[in-house]
Amino acid sequence: MTDVTLRLITDGACRGNPGPGAWGAWLRQGEAERVLWGYAPQTTNNRMELGAALHGLEALKRPSSILIRSDSQYLIKGMTEWLAGWQKRGWRSAGGSAVKNVELWQGLARLAQTHQLRWEWVRGHSGDPENEAVDALINRVLDHFAGNAQEQCGEGWL
Repeated sequence: MTDVTLRLITDGACRGNPGPGAWGAWLRQGEAERVLWGYAPQTTNNRMELGAALHGLEALKRPSSILIRSDSQYLIKGMTEWLAGWQKRGWRSAGGSAVKNVELWQGLARLAQTHQLRWEWVRGHSGDPENEAVDALINRVLDHFAGNAQEQCGEGWL
């Protein structure tokens, strides 16, 4: 990967699990950036982590080389270790049960065919500036929409 690779920094969180949740996706390439966010009144942390990556990738208009950074082992391992097996088994886990959040995984799998993706796990809350910035964004989203009964999506630093 070169320094012109697009960076997608993602995070998701819930207050309670399930509970109100938010996701954030920060697209960066050189000096250019785009920030996306969303809120759901009743969801899970895993859905927010997957949603951040999915919405970030859906925002792209052409195939790209992308480094995706996330503090979610669920997202990273799902895309790099588990996905092929789930697809082979008809979206069933190794134990035979239906894969949770299948529609989000299917969307990510479809987008992974369009782009050249590299996945990087970063430890959350460990001082990584990009991860901390997206984490702060989703906390602002949660604070702003607390108690709101409708899903919200937006763009830019809230």
